Amino acid sequence: MTDTSLTRRRLLATGAWAGAALTAGRASADDVASELVASPFRYEIERSETQWRDLLTEDEYAILREGETEWPTTSPLWNDYSAGNFSCRGCGLHIYASAERAPIEKGWVFFYHAQRDTVLTDIDRGNPYSMASNPEQALIEVHCRRCASHLGHILIVEAQLVHCINGTSLNFHPAT
Repeated sequence: MTDTSLTRRRLLATGAWAGAALTAGRASADDVASELVASPFRYEIERSETQWRDLLTEDEYAILREGETEWPTTSPLWNDYSAGNFSCRGCGLHIYASAERAPIEKGWVFFYHAQRDTVLTDIDRGNPYSMASNPEQALIEVHCRRCASHLGHILIVEAQLVHCINGTSLNFHPAT
């Protein structure tokens, strides 16, 4: 059985190879990009588009699978600070704890941190929401590391670096 998981060590090793190859003039930036795109990384949970559409509502699909965002204050979670845990709506992975909620009243669910090893980040170059001070500036997207569902973005809000998360992307589990 071949191990195709993307570990920090494997990622760093790939980066070290890419840097050494570019320095030595043996590979172009395009060659390195192609190598990284062709990575054997696979999510633990992979579903077809039909399976995702059967599982999610139209709004949930747009947010979790297409990277859209909900309108502010439309999720009942945005200002509910009850104790409990939050899991990915796409796969059930426990991602956030209420102890990490940031009390920011801007219309979305804010957290200081995710649980360890639960999220991956990506670059959102589209920035259709004009949330950055410069519309040309890319934002950092937050995705579930198990099923790749789009959760939200990492932003600076009220001078704090926080995860700004769509409540639609989450299931809330009250503390018992």
